[in-house]
Amino acid sequence: MVFADLFFLYFFLPLCLICYFASKKLETRNKILIIFSLIFYAWGEPIWIILLLFSAAFNWYMGILIGKNSKLSSGKLLVAASVCVDILLLLIFKYTGFFVETVNGVFGAAIPVPQITLPIGISFYTFQAISYILDCYWERVKPQRNFSKFLVYLSLFPQLIAGPIVRYSVVEQEVSNRRITATDLSEGALRVIMGLSKKVIIANNLYTIVDQFFGQDISGLSTLGTWYTVIIYSMYVYFDFSGYSDIAIGLGRMFGFHFDENFRYPFVCKTIAEFWQRWHISLGSFFRDYLLYVPIFGKNRKYVSLFLVWFCTGMWHGAAWNYILWGLYFGFFIFFEQKLGKKRIKKWPVWWKHVYSKLVIIIGFGIFYFEDMGQLGQFFLNITGISMITNGSPFADPLTWTSFTNNCFLIIFAIIACLPILPLIKRFFLENPSNNVYALGKVGSTVCCGALLVIVSILLVDSTNNPFLYWRF
Repeated sequence: MVFADLFFLYFFLPLCLICYFASKKLETRNKILIIFSLIFYAWGEPIWIILLLFSAAFNWYMGILIGKNSKLSSGKLLVAASVCVDILLLLIFKYTGFFVETVNGVFGAAIPVPQITLPIGISFYTFQAISYILDCYWERVKPQRNFSKFLVYLSLFPQLIAGPIVRYSVVEQEVSNRRITATDLSEGALRVIMGLSKKVIIANNLYTIVDQFFGQDISGLSTLGTWYTVIIYSMYVYFDFSGYSDIAIGLGRMFGFHFDENFRYPFVCKTIAEFWQRWHISLGSFFRDYLLYVPIFGKNRKYVSLFLVWFCTGMWHGAAWNYILWGLYFGFFIFFEQKLGKKRIKKWPVWWKHVYSKLVIIIGFGIFYFEDMGQLGQFFLNITGISMITNGSPFADPLTWTSFTNNCFLIIFAIIACLPILPLIKRFFLENPSNNVYALGKVGSTVCCGALLVIVSILLVDSTNNPFLYWRF
């Protein structure tokens, strides 16, 4: 089941809310959330509920054992065993085929490549489980002794499929004691509508452009056309994934959970380090807190750990070499900025910092898109203009210009939406000392969101499938 679907919006979610608020006891509400979360997860692939429940039961039990033995040497063994099992499950289901293909390619072997279906959301709920285990050992959280409460945390449908990666410490109190106000419901609903608008109105239309140019052999694509498409793709990924995060955060708030932000307008960054402080924040903070400072061979090795983090960041995104290259690519620029130093970077002109960071980010998304190494190589030939020499590709072409003119309003709107303009408008109205201005802001936001919901609903009528990009990770 997907969020951008009329069945979810007008049947599943209302039914879940009715059942949830019909009960006054928190224990019953938690059970209702578990039931609906499992139905949501099982909608497409019911067999993988077994894996989700196993992961929940295993990590819940291990968390209790670790809590009892955290100060003993056996506690380390329990943590190691727990993390190894979690990672092993991820490796088996996500990377087995990739490893076999790599062995075949390197050694010329002919090992049959197993066709293992990737369980939806396994990367996200596995990382949540690992963070819980480590936090129990470090005594940042108390082990949850009630299995149903732990299952609510791990299986909660708003963030189960594609994040954000919610740490148990964020919702520890709300799992056992939460209240939902009218403000939570209204603000949560508005956030859901904004997320749906990002996905259905902007992201889906941007991807149509991307597929038109990158959905085929790009050897004949012009230099300008390649740059145009990769810029569009960069915005598509942002609106698709941040839209999902907005929906997840909004739904969570409607049920009384307050998830951390996952995106903070990343394209306004001036450095690559700042970009990753604003982009997919839950993943970046996970690797920073749980992997960056882990001793390697008994010592803290700053730069080795740095590249290990970015290797894992890339590999987490998918079982293909382009994702690993993508992670190491960004790791190199983080390393470059650290070696250069903040003082030197501050001396750069602001315009140059924006040009530098956007070029690195946009090229990075090109690496992210092309899983085929041949196509990735052609991408670099195109953006550098070398393809004009090697195979006579043009610098510009009529199709690119036609696409831009036909979609210029969409592109301009997307660029504006990438900037933190909406929070400024919201702050002006909702923090204004004048009651009239405040009331105008509330009415205006409600009317705008109502109109957006109508537009989204109309666009979804003829749409049969709206999967989010990060579902496959």
